[in-house]
Amino acid sequence: MRVKFWGTRGSIACPSPDHVRYGGNTSCVEIDLGAHVLILDAGTGIRQLGADVLKRGLNSAHILLTHTHWDHINGFPFFAPAYIPSGDYHVLAGHLRDMGGIQHVFARQMADPTFPVPLDAMQSKPKFEDFQAGDSLDIYRDVAVRTCPLNHPSGATAYRIDCAGRSVCYVTDTEHVPGQHDQNILGLIEGADLVIYDCTYTEDEFPSKIGWGHSTWNEGMALCRTAGARKLGIFHHDPSHDDAFMDRIAAEAQLAWPDGVVVCQDFMEINLD
Repeated sequence: MRVKFWGTRGSIACPSPDHVRYGGNTSCVEIDLGAHVLILDAGTGIRQLGADVLKRGLNSAHILLTHTHWDHINGFPFFAPAYIPSGDYHVLAGHLRDMGGIQHVFARQMADPTFPVPLDAMQSKPKFEDFQAGDSLDIYRDVAVRTCPLNHPSGATAYRIDCAGRSVCYVTDTEHVPGQHDQNILGLIEGADLVIYDCTYTEDEFPSKIGWGHSTWNEGMALCRTAGARKLGIFHHDPSHDDAFMDRIAAEAQLAWPDGVVVCQDFMEINLD
């Protein structure tokens, strides 16, 4: 299982000289399972992932969405492989079954007057599927995918992918209640090899952001330790946190859990073997 980060920012892309080491693209993570590829979210990072997919000669993938706020879907119209007829792409979401469904949301995103290329211009004819957060997904015979709901405005879904004895969890965007661990998350991440977690705010920032739907690396670390997870991936960096700020977060987190924390960066790869 190989995990590659193509976008690690939250809220909005922030390309600048001050956002080089950790990257400026919004959420997109590739899970390469050898015979299969899963894509987690379709933020701006999916554009470069698409170019890489074409170079590698891949023509199929499942795109699992946490939710459909802009920073998690606005790269999809620029996912070049979807415009090739031979492509086979499945887009899944767990929070929209009662709100028109994921295909409706993507069609609206790619419609006048906000975008000049309609969804049906994608010659691969992507398949769209809605499920309910909390369901287990039957995607590939040898891959187990579990989900759970998250505490985020309009809803969001966390994923756990198990394959060949390894596991990665993708838990963003979510807001914790201070002093109360989310039992859904604890159950999902139990014993996981890697937990990619929403660490948008610092502990100092969090009180003024309650209700915005995000968490802290401190809560992510506590969840991982409680659930016996091996490693925390600090993810969904606030755009106001430049490289210098992120360096300070990295130093604090690694001091608190020296062998258990990694700060996710655009184009970083983690091999779970």
